[in-house]
Amino acid sequence: MESLQPAVGPLVPLSSARYERHRPEATLLYELVAQHYPAFIEALGEEGRSLPAHMQQEFEAYLKCGRLEHGFLRVRCTQCRAERLVAFSCKRRGFCPSCGARRMVETAALLVDEVLPRQPLRQWVLSVPFPLRFLFATEPAALTAVLGIVYRAIAAHLIRKAGLTQSTAQTGAVTLIQRFGSALNLNIHFHLLVLDGVYVRGHDKLQFRRVPPPTKAELDGILRTITRRVGRHLQRRGWLTRDAESSHLTLDREDTALDSLLSHSITYRIALGPRAGQKAFTLRSLPATTRRAPDKPFLASADGFSLHAGVAAGADERKKVERLCRYIARPAIATGRLSLTGQGQVRYTLKTPYRDGTTHVVFEPHNRWRTEVTPAGRGTPTTSDPRTPAERHRAMTWAQRLKRVFGIEIETCEQCGGKVRVIASIEDPAVMGRILGHLASRELPAGSRPPSRARGAPPGNRT
Repeated sequence: MESLQPAVGPLVPLSSARYERHRPEATLLYELVAQHYPAFIEALGEEGRSLPAHMQQEFEAYLKCGRLEHGFLRVRCTQCRAERLVAFSCKRRGFCPSCGARRMVETAALLVDEVLPRQPLRQWVLSVPFPLRFLFATEPAALTAVLGIVYRAIAAHLIRKAGLTQSTAQTGAVTLIQRFGSALNLNIHFHLLVLDGVYVRGHDKLQFRRVPPPTKAELDGILRTITRRVGRHLQRRGWLTRDAESSHLTLDREDTALDSLLSHSITYRIALGPRAGQKAFTLRSLPATTRRAPDKPFLASADGFSLHAGVAAGADERKKVERLCRYIARPAIATGRLSLTGQGQVRYTLKTPYRDGTTHVVFEPHNRWRTEVTPAGRGTPTTSDPRTPAERHRAMTWAQRLKRVFGIEIETCEQCGGKVRVIASIEDPAVMGRILGHLASRELPAGSRPPSRARGAPPGNRT
């Protein structure tokens, strides 16, 4: 089913929210994809190239997401019989803002309810140089190996700082890998939610020992360890070649259309059309920062790598933890930051202005383009509820998620307060056409109908 585009912020009071059908066809992003995606595919075809099949399916599914003409559920109030149509969603993992928002909400709820213990947490963010972003985008094995290196370096630091050894103490982390930057560029980087301390067993019970935040010197040391180990690993695997003067990637693979698009996106360059290879336009609406940037005690940088550890949440700040989880699990495109200029160009607002005063990037749409610490008690049987954590998570319905996160009471009728239930899943094109035509002929919105007209099912599908 469809979902709503949420904001990463405080939960909405129940009394202030009501359900409204998401209408993707009315958004600028949908309009741009529908209008320019065919030309983009055609441009690649003229060069004898094409997108991978799964990426084409992503675009095609997005164009059907939330559209009633591609299928919907009928839901009806059991008391006043008022009905509503709820469109299906694409459920894809790419760029769909609606499905990405739903997945963001689900991921955050799962982490807070089932995974993350009630202990202090810290977010560690690692960014990598341009060449490694391309390597990680094309070689999943390299991405997985480097993630292990990063986690082990951070965990070892926490254990040492607690005055313990890896044989007597352990910590834990959850990592979400983001593939995008604030300018819609390809920027693969790691977000690790790491316990701000370690567990040690004492008297047959795990005890948590918190450690102080990392100092600037400690962050510099951790980053040096990460860069040294990453370089050695990539060299052993043959992905990196070093000589006396420089290092460069060595990828034994045939160049594809996707590789070209990836490399252009990483470097903020245009991939197709008359301006191919040139930098994307930027808009500077603020004066450049001329004074020296202040020192950031929770940031370390070296050789294109950066490590930041300045965001933390206390053991009792579960709402802050959930907001942080939503932030790191957010979808790639924030539709509220997308707009058109007076000349018809696509303008995307940066989340944080650059030091040179850049606040927007501008595109040309006509170019062809575990067990004892997790709240769920994972890994141990439970006598009170025989379901597994995954089953309990799935049992949180779409309606329950809307209520939890947005304060939207989809299971309760807005007109009489009665119980709303699903009465039919409509997927037959002929039936869909008759129902939507029936609603259009009465000049009523497809999202709802008055109770007096909802007692009988629409023509062609009585339930």
